[in-house]
Amino acid sequence: MSGRNSESYGQHGVSWVDRFGVWLSQRAIRRWLPSGQDLRILEPGCGYRATQLLALRDRMKEGTGIDFSIAPELRSVPGMVFHEGPIEETLPKIATGAYDVVLLISVLEHLREPLAALEAAQRLLRPGGVLLVNVPTWRGKSFLEFSAFRLGLSPRVEMDDHKMYYDKRDLWPLLVRAGFRPSAIKLNYHKFGLNLFACAVKGSELTAS
Repeated sequence: MSGRNSESYGQHGVSWVDRFGVWLSQRAIRRWLPSGQDLRILEPGCGYRATQLLALRDRMKEGTGIDFSIAPELRSVPGMVFHEGPIEETLPKIATGAYDVVLLISVLEHLREPLAALEAAQRLLRPGGVLLVNVPTWRGKSFLEFSAFRLGLSPRVEMDDHKMYYDKRDLWPLLVRAGFRPSAIKLNYHKFGLNLFACAVKGSELTAS
């Protein structure tokens, strides 16, 4: 994801703390996925090994990941397409309305212009498509920094690259400004309140699957 000194998440391994966080995110993602087994899913900031995206292969027809660097062995995974480069430079090259789901999992906090990424996600979704967002909260800031800077349980470079933390009143207006209707936005705190998870449906009211 953009802003990480051209380094993809997980490029040098992840700790058990980060793996647990990924597992919790996967549970939240699956709750709000649209029905069907033939989804087209885009994940900007997918990480070096595209862990979240690959975990959804049972629900996908096609998966697309974007990050600075992608593990070479992922190039041969059937049904997967990867783009290497900054998110901001790559998203404008992707076709409008091409995806059923866009994942922005632990991405917005690294971006200098998060609204631009949300607007791009809204453009790339088909009508009725779902945007899923995970961001760290202000409550989680101290815990995450203590874990990274004092205990070394999370990559220090990740925390040093955080440009924003989000509560509901921070993220909700960005989603509305990006073009999502208030009736189609759902926000929930999770991971013990350390993270905020959002689901926004393009041009429709939302229901959990």
